[in-house]
Amino acid sequence: MTPALIWILAGLVLAGAELIVPGVFLIWAGLGAVSTGLVLLAWPGLSFAATVWVFVVVQAAWIVLALALRRRRPQAEALNTPASLVEGRFGVVIEASGPLLRVRIGDSDWWGTADDAVAEGDRVVVLGVDGTHVRLRRIEEPHAG
Repeated sequence: MTPALIWILAGLVLAGAELIVPGVFLIWAGLGAVSTGLVLLAWPGLSFAATVWVFVVVQAAWIVLALALRRRRPQAEALNTPASLVEGRFGVVIEASGPLLRVRIGDSDWWGTADDAVAEGDRVVVLGVDGTHVRLRRIEEPHAG
């Protein structure tokens, strides 16, 4: 087996290992090894030291390309974060003793704080999330009559 084919096979093994151990780092070593194998196919007389340098340079180029592409990708929305799940939702205060409020939002109970006076049974809206607490504002309900 020629050194070029060994490099290509090693690269394919590393790229395949990325599927088993995801982490987005083995793929770049795999691409570097495959690229080195292709260079060796074009120039089969390279020394071992030159081959290692080709691998280092090509792998570095792949990593620089990946980082450049990552910077161009738009940032993902904050899905499945407490803020995205409860901001703007309405709830009912179920406990108003002490500085923290207990509020039911949907089928979950949350600890929260409010700037204005809030009593048990008041309807509130979630303004935001601070760690594990929600910031609340009481909703003024119109009086019947």
